[in-house]
Amino acid sequence: MAASSPSAVASPPISTSLPATRSRHWYGTPVAASSRSSRERERVGRMSSGRGSAAAERDIDDLPRNDANYTALTPLWFLERAALAQPGRASVVHGPVRYTWADTYRRCRRFASALARRSVGHGSTVAVIAPNIPAVYEAHFGVPMSGAVVNCVNIRLNAETIAFLLDHSVAEVVMVDQEFFTLAEESLKILSEKNKSAFRPPILIVIGDPTCDPKSLQYALGKGAIEYEEFLKTGDPEFNWKPPKDEWQSIALGYTSGTTSSPKGVVLHHRGAYLMALSVAMVWGMPEGSVYLWTLPMFHCNGWCYTWALAAFCGTSICLRQVSTKAIYYGIAKQGVTHFCAAPVVLNNLINAPASETFLPLPRVVNVNVAGAAPTPSLLAALSIRGFRVTHTYGLSETYGPSTVCAWKPEWDELPLEERSRLHCRQGIRYIALEGLDVVDPKTMAPVPADGKTYGEIVMRGNAVMKGYLKNPKANAEAFAGGWYHSGDLGVRHPDGYIEVRDRMKDVIISGGENISSLEVEKVVCTHPAVLEASVVARADERWGESPCAFVTLKDGAADCSEDTANDIMRFCRERMPGYWVPKSVIFGPLPKTATGKIKKHELRAKAKELGPVKKSRM
Repeated sequence: MAASSPSAVASPPISTSLPATRSRHWYGTPVAASSRSSRERERVGRMSSGRGSAAAERDIDDLPRNDANYTALTPLWFLERAALAQPGRASVVHGPVRYTWADTYRRCRRFASALARRSVGHGSTVAVIAPNIPAVYEAHFGVPMSGAVVNCVNIRLNAETIAFLLDHSVAEVVMVDQEFFTLAEESLKILSEKNKSAFRPPILIVIGDPTCDPKSLQYALGKGAIEYEEFLKTGDPEFNWKPPKDEWQSIALGYTSGTTSSPKGVVLHHRGAYLMALSVAMVWGMPEGSVYLWTLPMFHCNGWCYTWALAAFCGTSICLRQVSTKAIYYGIAKQGVTHFCAAPVVLNNLINAPASETFLPLPRVVNVNVAGAAPTPSLLAALSIRGFRVTHTYGLSETYGPSTVCAWKPEWDELPLEERSRLHCRQGIRYIALEGLDVVDPKTMAPVPADGKTYGEIVMRGNAVMKGYLKNPKANAEAFAGGWYHSGDLGVRHPDGYIEVRDRMKDVIISGGENISSLEVEKVVCTHPAVLEASVVARADERWGESPCAFVTLKDGAADCSEDTANDIMRFCRERMPGYWVPKSVIFGPLPKTATGKIKKHELRAKAKELGPVKKSRM
């Protein structure tokens, strides 16, 4: 049996059987036990039966749910409310395009109506292949308003992988941005050749963008695709959409990266989306009317649920087709941006940008939510100095995006910057919408000591955990073993209860029988004054079995990619960490990254393997 989270309090056993002679009051009238209604006797009988299984919990009443007091939770209601509360406020801005909340609600209702008129609804999947543009935001409401499930696809995937996703999800509609139309076209061709006569072409919608060259749009229209705005015109702006009857109904489908196997389809439900949309805003302290810059791809965990949260808080979305440091600083200086999310690699570029691309000092405090990879203390310190207020979060696709936060403690304000940053780089405590978070021995499921040293696997459970992987019972059994979701991340729990990720299980380096956290080594390497970013993986070592190998990108003009620089980095590390942690090899060059800024460690491990074993390593 899985161990309970330390935050969970065990309930005392409750007797569910009543003495036959006992009477009780029902709406103020004494009622003998023998004269209970048949419904009441049946209920108590059910509660009293089944010893050895969990008995139903007693309540003080038999009041039933009805349409007046119970509605399935769904974030779709947020949009309807935003259109009432702030109909004239900007909802989505993209270049010359500007929509209000009243506009967005009408457009999403048109979208849902147009889908419904083509028999797209419950049991259907709508795939969206596009960067951060208004149509993707609208898909997060319009698609589920029709009863269908939205699947936002990573635009950096190749045609073969996208073909797999479309086939696996049985996408009935494919929406694609004009610049990615040929990618979708190639994917559908692969699918057609694979399924032959069984292939049913999906409804193909191309999204035009006034900021792009019209040639790609004309090409798509010539191939028979329906233009998105024309598609919307076939829908009713007053469409009477229906919320889900069951909040367990799927709202979104997203696929994991699939770096070592076929991608897994993560299925999310309306209840979780509703709770996490509120939770992500609350833990960030996001106020009503915030101006949010879409640096984070909406296809990544549905934009960490900020797609729905911005409607709940009547905020404004500033869309970015392509993320650049200049565009971020411009959004802050000229478009009133107050919040944005980013992976550490984006923030690294932000603090190391040339003066020609920056607008400093910042005109206001800008809130940054960092996740996607563990930030280094040096990065957090640099952001703080420049006036960014950083919230550090952690999570996975399977937990609707970030689901833990390093909640700031007032007493940290009195600490030196270096110490504050060290505490701040921990992954912290659970979100409001996540009921269970622990670090456990993966074999026994027993919680590890809160000593900041003992490794265990980070596990979660609650409303912020996915329904499961689509059509993958084996992966579901493994992921939910012991009644918890297994993250695959190794971490520790500190004496104050905060957790800290130390590594992915597969990324731990075993050198001479000792475990080395690649993340801990990276933290030190990144503090070297010449280093822009670094990633550490295991490399075969003739003496120690494995030893750390650091892949490093240097700051422009800081140093040359020479053996002397590599030796200086190793010397620097030797002064700050145990000898066996020190990288035995340093490789210079750009780091391969995913669309969300995560470093592709599997590619670096492959490169380390090609290098062969380290010769004559002494430590």
